Amino acid sequence: MPRRGGFTLIELLVAISILAIVAVLGWRGLDGIIRSRQALTAQMEQTRRMQLTFAQMQSDGEHLAEPGALRNRANLLAQNDRLTLVRTVLAENEPSRLQVVSYRVKDGVLTRRESNGTRELSELDSLWQAALSDADPAPAVTLQTEVAGITLRLWQSGGWQSTSTGAKQAALSNTNSNAGPAGLEVTLLLAGQQTGLVKNFLLGGL
Repeated sequence: MPRRGGFTLIELLVAISILAIVAVLGWRGLDGIIRSRQALTAQMEQTRRMQLTFAQMQSDGEHLAEPGALRNRANLLAQNDRLTLVRTVLAENEPSRLQVVSYRVKDGVLTRRESNGTRELSELDSLWQAALSDADPAPAVTLQTEVAGITLRLWQSGGWQSTSTGAKQAALSNTNSNAGPAGLEVTLLLAGQQTGLVKNFLLGGL
């Protein structure tokens, strides 16, 4: 009686080994695709946040309050890792108001905080001091995470004025009603990146 054909034990072991290798290679390929997709999604979200951040800064800069209307009060103060400004709030069928807006980087997070609007300069002084001392009760909105640092420069007197010179920190403010900064340059450096993203804005364009 003839013997029935079949696989030997060695053949089965070889087939199982090949299937295992193919499975491992397939899993590594799938894992790589998933990781790449996650990284791409994170980069896209980071880019979206960056665009929204710069758009908000541009809007605030365009609505920068006129120095003359503030009676020699500062309408902008640029410091290392902090930007404070007074903007004009325009609402339909309502008188214009003044609002203090502050940007700050702390613990790798860039936030924006805006005060209540006011028409009284005495109240504006209080809101300004509260913003500088982080005593403003208004909630801060997170704009960007994983921020390694932010550098600010103002276009003033025919050139860019930096908020820092070497290790010495300096503040640039505008209190002159005749000549103020015409532009703002923001360099945002994200964690893990060697070069920062640079954006220039006109101030008081509206």
